[in-house]
Amino acid sequence: MEVDLVGLFDDLVRLETALWNRVDIQIHDEHGLPLAWLEPMQIISATPHCRVLDIAEALFITVGGASKVVDKIEAHGWCRRLPNPNDGRSNLIELTLSGEALLAEANLTLGEALAVYVGAAASASDLNQLSSTLRRLRRHLMITADRAGPAKGR
Repeated sequence: MEVDLVGLFDDLVRLETALWNRVDIQIHDEHGLPLAWLEPMQIISATPHCRVLDIAEALFITVGGASKVVDKIEAHGWCRRLPNPNDGRSNLIELTLSGEALLAEANLTLGEALAVYVGAAASASDLNQLSSTLRRLRRHLMITADRAGPAKGR
């Protein structure tokens, strides 16, 4: 049986977009926090001695893009940059107390939203299988991307 990979791609992209938009609205309405800032805050919280480079690598975005997001989070008082004692060219980033509290609340809202939008739509077995398949596809993509070298025009 042949797989419609173009259709699968379309389903993945549309699901991601629709899910992102719904969760973004909910997180923003309840916490005043764009979803695009929640992920970097999660990384900052989970990464000891976090740098902008760590955020960029985790999210597959440019260092410049990660720095701009950190600037916005910092401007709201939810994180701060500290001198990096091991590298004078970079800063360490940590959440402030208000950033930690906001992250904890927003993560609860995120979990509740995902339970409604994803968890209620499929069995735990199906979702575990999907998660496993997506991880395998991401690993494959990263391996093939590493072999191909840097993407042109990106």
